[in-house]
Amino acid sequence: MAVIENSKVTIVGAGSVGSSAAYAALIRGSARHVALYDIATQKVEAEVLDLAHGTQFTGSSDITGGSDVSVVEGSHVVVITAGAKQDPGQTRIELAGVNAGIIRKMMPQLLEAAPDAIFVIVTNPCDVLTVLAQEETGLPPERIFASGTVLDTSRLRWKLAERAGVSTSSVHAYIVGEHGDTEFPLWSKATIGTVPILDWVTPRGDRMTVEELDRIAVDVRDAAYKVIQGKGATNYAIGLSSARIIEAILNDEHAVMPVSPVLHDFHGVDGVALSVPSVVSAAGAVPVRETQFDDHELELFHRSAGALREVAESLRG
Repeated sequence: MAVIENSKVTIVGAGSVGSSAAYAALIRGSARHVALYDIATQKVEAEVLDLAHGTQFTGSSDITGGSDVSVVEGSHVVVITAGAKQDPGQTRIELAGVNAGIIRKMMPQLLEAAPDAIFVIVTNPCDVLTVLAQEETGLPPERIFASGTVLDTSRLRWKLAERAGVSTSSVHAYIVGEHGDTEFPLWSKATIGTVPILDWVTPRGDRMTVEELDRIAVDVRDAAYKVIQGKGATNYAIGLSSARIIEAILNDEHAVMPVSPVLHDFHGVDGVALSVPSVVSAAGAVPVRETQFDDHELELFHRSAGALREVAESLRG
């Protein structure tokens, strides 16, 4: 499959994350047509108007939207950001009950409006909601997946790049697992250029230590809490990372990104959506099965799967 012509993405939810994703998609030219859908008529119409007023400065993409589900029709990609937002001090998992109800109600309507679309779930807790949405729709796992740890990985690379004195694009490191409290970096495979992370000599003339890397991992994991505490929501970076995922699909890039599809027999994990390096293209997201973990990482991966399985079970009941 080649690049999708006359491409359309619909972002569901006109809150701070959805509006930021629409803004990022518009200014990056991620799709030819960007649409914003939300049941709150006044809010969505105001956001669309505000974005439309700037289209003189954004290239060839256009923006439409509204509160009728027909907005979604003809979409190649549907990005779901609708749901209750994460409050200061609230974990992503605590959000689960409320947002599971919203997703279950919405998915059949969205699928009816855009039966051939790839669905990307950004609403938190995105991993658990992806499992429930996939069960609800019966879609193949490559066609419905979460944005996962694409943003967490960007946060990690930014911190490592600062310390190493290189550009973020020269840092090859991934956060995997849950997009949340049990996520972890794949340190065993992390490099700067071709140099293993612990061997890299920084501008200070020293090397990073295991303890320092552990602190960086904690900072990355807790970054969202810090931003939420200060400004009430994380929106710009998740908007940009959503636009990046949209581009990988619509341009049929076959880009390797740590998104979160429902896994089947992946290093012993089954029926849980977790972020792993996956090939993202016009067909959706397919996990890279050859991804290697060391023993400790495999243990952490299974722990992450167990935590999410528990939450999913509680929501099914």
